[in-house]
Amino acid sequence: MQHVAIKNIKPNPRNPRTIRDERFEKLKKSIAEFPEMLEKRPLVCFTDVDGKLVVLGGNMRLKAAQAVGLKELPVVLADDWTEEQKNEFLIKDNVGFGEWQWEALQADWDVAQLEEWGLDVPEFDGGETDYSDKNKELNVDDFENQSYTIKLEFTEDDYNFVKEKIQELGQSPEKILYDALVSL
Repeated sequence: MQHVAIKNIKPNPRNPRTIRDERFEKLKKSIAEFPEMLEKRPLVCFTDVDGKLVVLGGNMRLKAAQAVGLKELPVVLADDWTEEQKNEFLIKDNVGFGEWQWEALQADWDVAQLEEWGLDVPEFDGGETDYSDKNKELNVDDFENQSYTIKLEFTEDDYNFVKEKIQELGQSPEKILYDALVSL
């Protein structure tokens, strides 16, 4: 591992992930408050033909570190990797293999502190929600010559989870919604 001036590190133009808005603000806050964690999780880079370091792993950390004014970052070089290995790492480093065990987190950790550290913890009310007052009989004829918009709000993690579950069913979200409306 070596420490490199941020000006000598450039983001990977082929990075398949991005971070915006609230999540980026949380990452900046995390790095500003605890920059020592970067020592244990350095950027993974390779040297390009111009002698600049290009990030394979840690593009968002680089962006956040630049935003909070850090001047250098710890880096591990992967110059000995083949192009295929670099491409594989770029994808695998961005795949979220695990899932949070929300009940265990809420039982063993301070939820406010988890949120302060940047984790989007879903709210659990401890019981089932009663939607009986919201359900009503629908008449298919009521939909004739009218259009309706269904709006669902999710955190990015919840959206990705729901999207993954729909894809596991082998259907597109649009097909599932269409089938649900047709069956009304």
